[in-house]
Amino acid sequence: MPLTNAHKSDLLLVCVTLLAAISWMFSKEAVLLMPPLLFMAVRFIMAGAILAFAARRSLANLTPTQIRRGMSVGLVFGIAMSFWIMGLHHGTHVGEGAFLTSLGVVIVPIMAKLFFRESQPLSTWLAIPVAVSGLALLSLKNGFRPEAGQLFFVAAAAIFALFFLMNTHAANHRQIVRRDGTQVELAKVPPLPLCTLTLLTVGAVTLIESLWLEPWQPTLESLSWPLAWWVIASATVGTAGRFLLQTYAQSLSTHSHGVVILVLEPVWVALFAAGWFQETMAPTQLAGCSLIFAALLINRWSTLSKAIRGWLRKIA
Repeated sequence: MPLTNAHKSDLLLVCVTLLAAISWMFSKEAVLLMPPLLFMAVRFIMAGAILAFAARRSLANLTPTQIRRGMSVGLVFGIAMSFWIMGLHHGTHVGEGAFLTSLGVVIVPIMAKLFFRESQPLSTWLAIPVAVSGLALLSLKNGFRPEAGQLFFVAAAAIFALFFLMNTHAANHRQIVRRDGTQVELAKVPPLPLCTLTLLTVGAVTLIESLWLEPWQPTLESLSWPLAWWVIASATVGTAGRFLLQTYAQSLSTHSHGVVILVLEPVWVALFAAGWFQETMAPTQLAGCSLIFAALLINRWSTLSKAIRGWLRKIA
């Protein structure tokens, strides 16, 4: 039985979670050696340039409206990535940061309801208090005074949710219903040029931030092969490859619920961090991360239950 586009999208998003998880390791190594926003600027400009070469013909065929859509997605993504990298820079636990960032999965349906009038199942609203409880547990060690890294990660999660919705809508023909009842159809942006515009815009946003906020001289004076390796690996594997695959996967399905597959990312990150940085979790941290993961599963319960019933029928 051939795979449907929806199934292909789901499988590709699983691969995206693995690439995303390994990118956390590359990025953490890099920010130990250079300013975080400068790293993001170099990483995304390099990745965008690689894709721009491959997408040069399709980029030339874009309309001004399509270019604006791609850049608007990149602007939101650039802000989200700025918060994320600052969380990684200031955070003390990579695995915990991954679970905090994954809260964006729970936020996506809420934004889909508020901004795009997409109906949401009851499981979405049941997942919210569970996720909030997990977030509270992760802050208990400071007497409900979250660390700077935690605040950056949570802010990034909220903006990532908006980015995923905008990316999905930009990669598909969408009819937007305004409050006055009129409909506006927005032009689809093909996956490769959309991803290219997005990455280059992120690079531009973080470059401006870095020029304003960070000193470059120490990094320029201490360039090394290990630093170059982490930047190149992040740009090629963790950025160009990962986001092109994610954009293509999202173009195969018009449903925003595909984002829930990304619940696997914090699990991979926690496992990789345990092996890479020898991280461990205290009982309170483990409980908080478990609640957040449970919220992600509750949010996706309707799809999960259908998959389980289908699997049971096959083995019966």
